Amino acid sequence: MTGRFELNRRLSDGYFTDTLHTDVLKGLTGRPKSLPPKWFYDARGSELFEEITKLPEYYPTRAEHSILAVRCDEIASATGARTLVELGSGSSRKTRMLLDALLRHGTLESYAALDVSADALREAGDRLCREYPDLKVTGCVTDLDSDLGLPDDAPGPRLVAFLGGTLGNLDGDARPAFYAALRGELRSGDALLLGADLVKDPAVLVPAYDDAQGVTAEFDKNLLRVLNRELGARFDPDAFEHAAVWNEGEERVEMRLRSRIAQTVELPALEAAAEFEAGEEMLTEIAVKFRRESLTAELARAGFGLSHWWTDEEERFALLLAEPVRDGRSPM
Repeated sequence: MTGRFELNRRLSDGYFTDTLHTDVLKGLTGRPKSLPPKWFYDARGSELFEEITKLPEYYPTRAEHSILAVRCDEIASATGARTLVELGSGSSRKTRMLLDALLRHGTLESYAALDVSADALREAGDRLCREYPDLKVTGCVTDLDSDLGLPDDAPGPRLVAFLGGTLGNLDGDARPAFYAALRGELRSGDALLLGADLVKDPAVLVPAYDDAQGVTAEFDKNLLRVLNRELGARFDPDAFEHAAVWNEGEERVEMRLRSRIAQTVELPALEAAAEFEAGEEMLTEIAVKFRRESLTAELARAGFGLSHWWTDEEERFALLLAEPVRDGRSPM
């Protein structure tokens, strides 16, 4: 407890170490190599991502912000939420528009932030407590891949926000599992506010993940520094180059680290080593882009009905409001 901010941990003390070991052994000792993007986000990685959101090439944050600025009061009126729950909240920077709108609407009582980073939750939570002294603010350290951890004791209805296009980090197998877990925790009257980046010209998409200043490259390589610190690994970040590629078939941007040379990287904590051929790539993040028809269909298969779909003026990004469908009835 820090002031009025309450931070809860739903994960065991050794959870992150055990999960990192499992992910690295699975992802780096075979081919093709890959690691989940959650390992980007130590303190330095979080700082770099905040820098990325302000880059001229990185349009998603600005596009989503523009939609929220216009639609936040409509969202508040449509949901009447007494609790706002944010998944993968990070700095909670965009959350203020929703908080302000729900407070203007007269319904909001509490805000619950869920994130993998305790540091990010603590910093954002303390700040929000100062800015909103009458609001109950809680944080929950959890891994959204395995445990959503929605606060079941929070007053309803609850509005669950999953913003920033983070849904795109989940592939076609992981998204149904995520929807099912979320659908299982929602109650009558709850709603889902989902941010989704849309399919567009690769000439716009790719630079958003490979900026001219090299901030995204530094963010990508920070993953190697995390492995060095946590596993005693011996990655040389300069021996890898960052690449962003548009995968047309999967309609997604893929971030990769490409080995400049043939090399063997020791992983002492795992008593293992990762072998890289010259030019071999390690997939570090996917960013799936969506179309309205297919996204609406996959939500429907998971038991969600779309009630609102909003885009920015250039139709680059979508913000949608969905509700759990019961007894075959849609909110539309």
